[in-house]
Amino acid sequence: MQDFGGSAVGAPQEVVRPTSAGEVASTLLRADGRTPVVPRGRGHSTDGRSLTGGISIDMRGLATVHEVRDAGVSVDAGATWREVLEATLPHGLTPPVLTDYLDLTVGGTLSAGGVGGTSHVHGTQAGNVAELEVVTRDGRIARCSPSLDRRLFDAVRGGSGRHGIITRAVLRLVPAPRDVLVCTVPCQDATALLRVQTTAPADHLSGQAKPSETGWRYEAKAVLFDGKEPPRGLGPSEVETATYREFADRMTPDVDELIALGEWRRPHPWAIAFLPGRVAAGFIESTLAAMEPGDIGLSGVVLVKALKGTGDTGTPGLANVADPVQFGLLRTASPGCPSPAAMASANERFHERARAAGGVPYPAPVGGQSGQTG
Repeated sequence: MQDFGGSAVGAPQEVVRPTSAGEVASTLLRADGRTPVVPRGRGHSTDGRSLTGGISIDMRGLATVHEVRDAGVSVDAGATWREVLEATLPHGLTPPVLTDYLDLTVGGTLSAGGVGGTSHVHGTQAGNVAELEVVTRDGRIARCSPSLDRRLFDAVRGGSGRHGIITRAVLRLVPAPRDVLVCTVPCQDATALLRVQTTAPADHLSGQAKPSETGWRYEAKAVLFDGKEPPRGLGPSEVETATYREFADRMTPDVDELIALGEWRRPHPWAIAFLPGRVAAGFIESTLAAMEPGDIGLSGVVLVKALKGTGDTGTPGLANVADPVQFGLLRTASPGCPSPAAMASANERFHERARAAGGVPYPAPVGGQSGQTG
Protein backbone atom coordinates (compact mmCIF):
# COMPACT_ATOMS: atom_id res chain seq x y z
CA MET A 1 0.00 0.00 0.00
CA GLN A 2 1.27 3.50 -0.89
CA ASP A 3 0.07 7.06 -0.45
CA PHE A 4 0.13 9.93 -2.93
CA GLY A 5 3.71 10.72 -1.90
CA GLY A 6 4.72 7.38 -3.39
CA SER A 7 7.98 7.08 -1.47
CA ALA A 8 6.77 5.12 1.55
CA VAL A 9 5.18 1.68 1.63
CA GLY A 10 2.91 0.23 4.31
CA ALA A 11 1.70 -3.34 4.70
CA PRO A 12 -1.07 -3.23 7.33
CA GLN A 13 -1.72 -6.37 9.30
CA GLU A 14 -5.42 -5.54 9.13
CA VAL A 15 -7.73 -3.17 7.23
CA VAL A 16 -10.99 -2.12 8.91
CA ARG A 17 -13.74 -0.23 7.06
CA PRO A 18 -16.05 1.06 9.78
CA THR A 19 -19.56 2.35 9.12
CA SER A 20 -20.00 4.01 12.51
CA ALA A 21 -18.04 5.83 15.18
CA GLY A 22 -18.72 2.85 17.44
CA GLU A 23 -16.76 0.57 15.10
CA VAL A 24 -13.86 3.04 15.10
CA ALA A 25 -13.95 3.04 18.91
CA SER A 26 -14.03 -0.77 19.04
CA THR A 27 -10.95 -0.90 16.81
CA LEU A 28 -9.01 1.47 19.05
CA LEU A 29 -10.05 -0.42 22.18
CA ARG A 30 -9.02 -3.71 20.62
CA ALA A 31 -5.65 -2.26 19.66
CA ASP A 32 -5.26 -1.13 23.29
CA GLY A 33 -2.36 1.17 22.50
CA ARG A 34 -0.13 -1.76 21.54
CA THR A 35 -0.90 -1.85 17.82
CA PRO A 36 -0.63 1.31 15.69
CA VAL A 37 -4.01 2.44 14.33
CA VAL A 38 -3.99 4.85 11.38
CA PRO A 39 -7.08 6.23 9.63
CA ARG A 40 -6.88 6.63 5.84
CA GLY A 41 -9.19 8.65 3.59
CA ARG A 42 -8.05 9.00 -0.01
CA GLY A 43 -4.42 8.35 0.95
CA HIS A 44 -3.32 11.80 -0.23
CA SER A 45 -0.57 12.19 2.36
CA THR A 46 2.88 12.73 0.89
CA ASP A 47 5.08 11.50 3.74
CA GLY A 48 3.62 8.09 4.56
CA ARG A 49 1.47 9.27 7.46
CA SER A 50 -1.60 7.43 6.09
CA LEU A 51 0.36 4.15 6.04
CA THR A 52 0.94 1.66 8.83
CA GLY A 53 2.16 -1.81 9.63
CA GLY A 54 -0.64 -2.06 12.18
CA ILE A 55 -4.37 -1.47 11.67
CA SER A 56 -5.47 0.73 8.76
CA ILE A 57 -8.93 2.28 9.17
CA ASP A 58 -10.51 2.97 5.77
CA MET A 59 -12.56 6.07 6.52
CA ARG A 60 -14.40 5.91 3.19
CA GLY A 61 -16.85 3.60 4.94
CA LEU A 62 -18.02 6.77 6.73
CA ALA A 63 -18.83 9.03 3.77
CA THR A 64 -22.41 10.26 4.15
CA VAL A 65 -23.33 13.91 3.69
CA HIS A 66 -26.34 14.43 5.96
CA GLU A 67 -29.08 17.05 5.84
CA VAL A 68 -28.07 20.43 4.44
CA ARG A 69 -29.34 23.47 6.31
CA ASP A 70 -28.61 27.18 5.97
CA ALA A 71 -26.57 27.15 9.17
CA GLY A 72 -24.46 24.17 8.17
CA VAL A 73 -24.22 20.54 7.13
CA SER A 74 -23.33 17.42 9.10
CA VAL A 75 -20.77 15.33 7.22
CA ASP A 76 -19.06 12.03 7.89
CA ALA A 77 -15.29 12.37 8.02
CA GLY A 78 -14.71 10.05 5.06
CA ALA A 79 -16.76 12.20 2.65
CA THR A 80 -14.79 14.25 0.16
CA TRP A 81 -15.13 17.98 -0.33
CA ARG A 82 -16.46 17.21 -3.83
CA GLU A 83 -19.28 15.19 -2.26
CA VAL A 84 -19.98 17.99 0.22
CA LEU A 85 -20.13 20.60 -2.55
CA GLU A 86 -22.39 18.42 -4.71
CA ALA A 87 -24.82 18.28 -1.78
CA THR A 88 -24.72 21.97 -0.83
CA LEU A 89 -24.68 23.74 -4.22
CA PRO A 90 -28.28 22.77 -5.11
CA HIS A 91 -29.22 24.77 -1.98
CA GLY A 92 -27.12 27.75 -3.13
CA LEU A 93 -24.60 27.11 -0.34
CA THR A 94 -20.91 26.25 -0.11
CA PRO A 95 -18.28 25.68 2.58
CA PRO A 96 -16.41 28.98 3.09
CA VAL A 97 -13.02 27.34 2.37
CA LEU A 98 -12.38 24.62 -0.20
CA THR A 99 -9.17 22.83 -1.00
CA ASP A 100 -7.82 23.35 -4.53
CA TYR A 101 -8.20 19.60 -5.10
CA LEU A 102 -11.71 18.54 -4.12
CA ASP A 103 -11.11 14.79 -3.83
CA LEU A 104 -9.73 14.96 -0.28
CA THR A 105 -11.68 13.82 2.74
CA VAL A 106 -13.21 16.19 5.25
CA GLY A 107 -11.64 14.44 8.24
CA GLY A 108 -8.20 14.48 6.68
CA THR A 109 -8.08 18.19 5.90
CA LEU A 110 -9.70 19.22 9.21
CA SER A 111 -7.04 17.19 10.99
CA ALA A 112 -4.33 18.96 8.96
CA GLY A 113 -5.94 22.41 9.15
CA GLY A 114 -7.08 22.90 5.57
CA VAL A 115 -5.96 25.97 3.64
CA GLY A 116 -7.66 27.29 0.51
CA GLY A 117 -7.84 30.35 -1.67
CA THR A 118 -10.39 32.01 0.63
CA SER A 119 -8.36 31.47 3.81
CA HIS A 120 -7.28 35.13 3.82
CA VAL A 121 -10.97 35.90 4.53
CA HIS A 122 -12.25 32.84 6.40
CA GLY A 123 -9.15 31.19 7.89
CA THR A 124 -8.67 27.45 7.68
CA GLN A 125 -11.28 24.80 6.97
CA ALA A 126 -10.82 23.64 10.56
CA GLY A 127 -11.69 27.15 11.69
CA ASN A 128 -15.13 26.86 10.06
CA VAL A 129 -16.42 23.87 12.01
CA ALA A 130 -19.36 24.20 14.39
CA GLU A 131 -19.10 20.77 16.02
CA LEU A 132 -17.10 17.54 15.82
CA GLU A 133 -17.61 13.91 16.71
CA VAL A 134 -14.26 12.44 17.74
CA VAL A 135 -13.12 9.01 18.86
CA THR A 136 -10.36 9.69 21.37
CA ARG A 137 -7.29 7.50 21.64
CA ASP A 138 -8.77 5.66 24.63
CA GLY A 139 -11.84 4.66 22.59
CA ARG A 140 -14.26 7.27 23.93
CA ILE A 141 -16.79 8.78 21.49
CA ALA A 142 -17.01 12.48 22.23
CA ARG A 143 -18.88 15.47 20.85
CA CYS A 144 -17.04 18.76 21.05
CA SER A 145 -17.60 22.35 19.95
CA PRO A 146 -16.74 25.90 21.03
CA SER A 147 -19.15 25.44 23.97
CA LEU A 148 -18.74 21.69 24.63
CA ASP A 149 -15.36 20.17 25.54
CA ARG A 150 -13.55 23.14 23.98
CA ARG A 151 -10.14 21.75 24.88
CA LEU A 152 -10.68 18.63 22.74
CA PHE A 153 -12.30 20.70 19.98
CA ASP A 154 -9.23 22.92 19.75
CA ALA A 155 -6.79 20.03 20.01
CA VAL A 156 -8.13 17.88 17.16
CA ARG A 157 -8.55 20.70 14.62
CA GLY A 158 -5.15 20.84 12.93
CA GLY A 159 -3.84 18.28 15.41
CA SER A 160 -2.80 15.67 12.80
CA GLY A 161 -4.62 12.93 14.67
CA ARG A 162 -2.56 13.22 17.83
CA HIS A 163 -5.64 13.45 20.06
CA GLY A 164 -8.16 11.25 18.27
CA ILE A 165 -9.91 10.38 15.03
CA ILE A 166 -12.55 12.75 13.64
CA THR A 167 -15.61 10.75 12.54
CA ARG A 168 -18.16 13.50 11.83
CA ALA A 169 -18.17 17.29 11.46
CA VAL A 170 -20.80 20.01 11.30
CA LEU A 171 -19.48 22.47 8.70
CA ARG A 172 -20.44 26.12 8.44
CA LEU A 173 -21.95 27.14 5.09
CA VAL A 174 -22.19 30.47 3.26
CA PRO A 175 -24.11 31.58 0.16
CA ALA A 176 -22.40 30.33 -2.98
CA PRO A 177 -21.64 32.78 -5.79
CA ARG A 178 -23.02 32.07 -9.26
CA ASP A 179 -19.99 33.18 -11.24
CA VAL A 180 -16.36 34.13 -10.71
CA LEU A 181 -13.98 36.57 -12.39
CA VAL A 182 -10.41 35.23 -12.47
CA CYS A 183 -7.64 37.81 -12.85
CA THR A 184 -4.08 36.68 -13.59
CA VAL A 185 -1.55 39.24 -12.30
CA PRO A 186 2.16 39.01 -13.26
CA CYS A 187 4.45 40.01 -10.38
CA GLN A 188 8.08 41.10 -10.52
CA ASP A 189 9.15 39.18 -7.42
CA ALA A 190 7.88 37.53 -4.25
CA THR A 191 7.48 40.91 -2.55
CA ALA A 192 5.14 42.09 -5.31
CA LEU A 193 3.23 38.81 -5.21
CA LEU A 194 2.64 39.07 -1.48
CA ARG A 195 1.66 42.72 -1.89
CA VAL A 196 -1.11 41.70 -4.30
CA GLN A 197 -2.24 38.96 -1.94
CA THR A 198 -2.41 41.29 1.06
CA THR A 199 -3.98 44.31 -0.66
CA ALA A 200 -6.16 43.14 -3.54
CA PRO A 201 -9.91 43.27 -2.73
CA ALA A 202 -10.48 39.70 -3.92
CA ASP A 203 -12.56 36.82 -2.56
CA HIS A 204 -10.08 34.10 -3.55
CA LEU A 205 -6.31 34.56 -3.79
CA SER A 206 -3.46 32.27 -4.79
CA GLY A 207 0.05 32.57 -6.16
CA GLN A 208 2.73 30.56 -7.89
CA ALA A 209 6.35 30.82 -8.93
CA LYS A 210 6.98 29.27 -12.33
CA PRO A 211 10.27 28.49 -14.09
CA SER A 212 11.16 30.52 -17.17
CA GLU A 213 14.17 31.07 -19.43
CA THR A 214 15.25 34.01 -17.28
CA GLY A 215 14.64 32.41 -13.89
CA TRP A 216 11.54 32.19 -11.75
CA ARG A 217 8.52 34.32 -12.61
CA TYR A 218 5.79 35.11 -10.11
CA GLU A 219 2.07 35.17 -10.75
CA ALA A 220 -0.95 35.94 -8.58
CA LYS A 221 -4.54 34.90 -9.18
CA ALA A 222 -7.15 37.28 -7.79
CA VAL A 223 -10.70 35.96 -8.04
CA LEU A 224 -13.86 37.99 -7.51
CA PHE A 225 -17.13 36.23 -6.72
CA ASP A 226 -19.93 37.56 -8.94
CA GLY A 227 -17.51 40.29 -10.04
CA LYS A 228 -18.01 42.30 -13.22
CA GLU A 229 -14.59 43.87 -13.71
CA PRO A 230 -11.10 43.73 -12.13
CA PRO A 231 -10.40 46.00 -9.16
CA ARG A 232 -8.84 49.32 -10.13
CA GLY A 233 -5.04 49.25 -10.19
CA LEU A 234 -4.73 45.45 -10.23
CA GLY A 235 -3.37 45.33 -13.80
CA PRO A 236 -4.16 41.73 -14.78
CA SER A 237 -2.67 40.26 -17.95
CA GLU A 238 -5.65 37.97 -18.41
CA VAL A 239 -9.25 37.96 -17.21
CA GLU A 240 -11.50 34.89 -17.42
CA THR A 241 -15.02 34.10 -16.27
CA ALA A 242 -16.42 30.78 -15.06
CA THR A 243 -19.28 29.42 -13.02
CA TYR A 244 -18.50 28.84 -9.37
CA ARG A 245 -18.87 25.09 -9.83
CA GLU A 246 -16.41 25.12 -12.74
CA PHE A 247 -13.93 27.18 -10.76
CA ALA A 248 -14.17 25.02 -7.65
CA ASP A 249 -13.42 21.95 -9.79
CA ARG A 250 -10.71 23.66 -11.87
CA MET A 251 -8.06 21.04 -11.08
CA THR A 252 -9.85 18.11 -12.71
CA PRO A 253 -8.60 18.80 -16.28
CA ASP A 254 -5.04 19.19 -14.97
CA VAL A 255 -5.26 15.98 -12.96
CA ASP A 256 -6.63 14.11 -15.98
CA GLU A 257 -3.67 15.31 -18.04
CA LEU A 258 -1.17 14.34 -15.33
CA ILE A 259 -2.75 10.88 -15.15
CA ALA A 260 -2.45 10.51 -18.93
CA LEU A 261 1.22 11.59 -18.80
CA GLY A 262 1.99 9.22 -15.92
CA GLU A 263 3.02 12.11 -13.64
CA TRP A 264 0.15 11.61 -11.19
CA ARG A 265 1.52 8.21 -10.15
CA ARG A 266 5.12 9.30 -9.71
CA PRO A 267 6.49 10.01 -6.20
CA HIS A 268 5.51 13.41 -4.78
CA PRO A 269 7.93 14.49 -2.02
CA TRP A 270 6.16 17.69 -0.96
CA ALA A 271 7.40 20.29 1.50
CA ILE A 272 5.09 23.00 2.85
CA ALA A 273 5.64 25.53 5.63
CA PHE A 274 3.98 28.55 7.18
CA LEU A 275 6.44 31.44 7.28
CA PRO A 276 6.20 34.66 9.28
CA GLY A 277 5.07 37.41 6.93
CA ARG A 278 8.03 39.66 7.73
CA VAL A 279 10.57 37.14 6.37
CA ALA A 280 8.47 35.33 3.77
CA ALA A 281 9.47 37.21 0.59
CA GLY A 282 13.20 36.95 1.28
CA PHE A 283 12.91 33.29 2.25
CA ILE A 284 10.95 32.43 -0.90
CA GLU A 285 13.33 34.26 -3.21
CA SER A 286 16.49 32.83 -1.65
CA THR A 287 15.02 29.31 -1.73
CA LEU A 288 14.14 29.51 -5.41
CA ALA A 289 17.43 31.20 -6.32
CA ALA A 290 19.20 28.03 -5.17
CA MET A 291 16.90 25.75 -7.21
CA GLU A 292 16.77 24.61 -10.82
CA PRO A 293 13.38 23.96 -12.47
CA GLY A 294 14.13 20.23 -12.45
CA ASP A 295 14.37 20.31 -8.66
CA ILE A 296 10.56 20.39 -8.46
CA GLY A 297 10.00 17.99 -11.39
CA LEU A 298 8.29 18.37 -14.75
CA SER A 299 4.85 18.81 -13.17
CA GLY A 300 5.95 20.23 -9.83
CA VAL A 301 4.32 23.37 -8.48
CA VAL A 302 5.56 26.19 -6.25
CA LEU A 303 2.69 27.66 -4.24
CA VAL A 304 2.57 30.93 -2.28
CA LYS A 305 -0.45 31.98 -0.21
CA ALA A 306 -0.65 34.85 2.28
CA LEU A 307 -3.33 34.54 4.95
CA LYS A 308 -4.06 38.26 5.09
CA GLY A 309 -5.86 39.63 8.10
CA THR A 310 -6.06 36.48 10.21
CA GLY A 311 -3.02 37.17 12.40
CA ASP A 312 -2.56 33.39 12.60
CA THR A 313 -3.73 30.25 10.81
CA GLY A 314 -7.08 30.38 12.58
CA THR A 315 -6.75 26.90 14.07
CA PRO A 316 -5.62 26.45 17.70
CA GLY A 317 -4.36 22.89 17.16
CA LEU A 318 -2.04 24.07 14.40
CA ALA A 319 1.20 25.82 15.35
CA ASN A 320 0.84 29.48 14.39
CA VAL A 321 3.15 32.21 13.15
CA ALA A 322 2.55 35.94 12.83
CA ASP A 323 0.93 37.00 9.53
CA PRO A 324 1.44 33.55 8.01
CA VAL A 325 2.47 32.90 4.43
CA GLN A 326 2.11 29.37 3.13
CA PHE A 327 5.04 28.38 0.91
CA GLY A 328 4.92 24.99 -0.76
CA LEU A 329 7.36 23.07 -2.95
CA LEU A 330 5.05 20.44 -4.46
CA ARG A 331 7.70 18.27 -6.07
CA THR A 332 7.19 15.42 -8.55
CA ALA A 333 10.02 12.95 -9.09
CA SER A 334 9.79 13.03 -12.89
CA PRO A 335 12.19 11.16 -15.19
CA GLY A 336 15.49 12.99 -15.55
CA CYS A 337 14.92 14.95 -12.32
CA PRO A 338 16.40 14.34 -8.85
CA SER A 339 15.43 11.06 -7.22
CA PRO A 340 12.69 10.85 -4.57
CA ALA A 341 15.41 10.37 -1.93
CA ALA A 342 17.27 13.48 -3.11
CA MET A 343 14.05 15.48 -3.09
CA ALA A 344 13.23 14.24 0.41
CA SER A 345 16.68 15.34 1.61
CA ALA A 346 16.12 18.76 0.04
CA ASN A 347 12.78 18.95 1.87
CA GLU A 348 14.48 18.26 5.20
CA ARG A 349 16.85 21.16 4.57
CA PHE A 350 13.88 23.32 3.53
CA HIS A 351 12.08 22.62 6.80
CA GLU A 352 15.24 23.24 8.84
CA ARG A 353 15.63 26.66 7.19
CA ALA A 354 11.93 27.39 7.70
CA ARG A 355 12.15 26.59 11.42
CA ALA A 356 15.27 28.76 11.74
CA ALA A 357 13.32 31.62 10.15
CA GLY A 358 10.49 31.21 12.67
CA GLY A 359 8.27 29.07 10.45
CA VAL A 360 6.49 25.76 11.06
CA PRO A 361 5.96 22.71 8.80
CA TYR A 362 2.50 22.03 7.40
CA PRO A 363 0.82 19.68 8.15
CA ALA A 364 2.13 19.33 11.68
CA PRO A 365 4.32 16.25 12.35
CA VAL A 366 2.39 13.21 13.52
CA GLY A 367 3.01 11.73 16.95
CA GLY A 368 1.36 8.83 18.76
CA GLN A 369 -0.64 6.00 17.31
CA SER A 370 -3.05 7.77 14.98
CA GLY A 371 -2.63 10.35 12.28
CA GLN A 372 -5.58 11.45 10.14
CA THR A 373 -5.03 12.44 6.51
CA GLY A 374 -7.06 13.22 3.41
